[in-house]
Amino acid sequence: MGAALPLGDPVPRDGSLPGAVIDPATPLSAYVHIPFCRVRCGYCDFNTYTGEELRGARREDYAGTLLREIDLASGVLSVHPRPLNTVFFGGGTPTLLPARDLAVILSTLRDRFGLEPDAEVTVEANPDTVTPEVTEELASAGVTRLSIGMQSAVPEVLRTLDRTHRPENVATAVSAARQSGLSVSVDLIYGAPEETLDHWRRSIEAALAMETDHISAYALIVEEGTALERRIRRGELSTPDDDLQAAMYEHADTAFEEAGYGWYEVSNWAKTPADRSRHNLAYWRGHDW
Repeated sequence: MGAALPLGDPVPRDGSLPGAVIDPATPLSAYVHIPFCRVRCGYCDFNTYTGEELRGARREDYAGTLLREIDLASGVLSVHPRPLNTVFFGGGTPTLLPARDLAVILSTLRDRFGLEPDAEVTVEANPDTVTPEVTEELASAGVTRLSIGMQSAVPEVLRTLDRTHRPENVATAVSAARQSGLSVSVDLIYGAPEETLDHWRRSIEAALAMETDHISAYALIVEEGTALERRIRRGELSTPDDDLQAAMYEHADTAFEEAGYGWYEVSNWAKTPADRSRHNLAYWRGHDW
């Protein structure tokens, strides 16, 4: 007998999933990982690759590989068919793939699993990869939401984080997404080495000025083995200060609330309940994905 599952059922030997694993009454989500970046950010320890790190693999082949994996997954899950309630293209930088590739991947998910009529479909994006042509193609494919990696409005902080975009590019990306009818979220990071409370206030003011539907604000975590961690260990940068990070969080929460955003999850604020990230909430609520 195979290893016991949490509910005591044996692991099937044919690769299928026992009924106890999937609750047909629970919404189903899909996370699609696009692991490519132009430049690796110094703080990032995600499963991502720059062009120099692909070791013979080609970014152009990735969409086809994903389609094969979707076929395999749909075969395993077909005994418990449910349409997808949310889809999230994360990375990496999903918008480094051509928009037509993302459209084909989403179309395949729709064909194999189905999408709920009001499905939330999010694509993460670096501001430098967002153009009106990209947002129009994504919207036409069924994408409903763009999550833009703003991180900071202060050039010095962006340099510390090894971000390559200019602050003004964020507003351009937000405008393109809006004109295509997409809901827009921006991500912020606070507590970078040498970042001050005044720097953080400037970033919050810039984010609020764009009047996006959703804002995420994450405390910087210095992960072991990252370029940022090595720079701190060598004394080139200071260690983020916990008390300062706490003050930054409190300032953000107050500023967002005063601007009409409602806090609904540790690092996330939304203009209305309808603007909350349903995909992130699916993780918190233990839904299937």
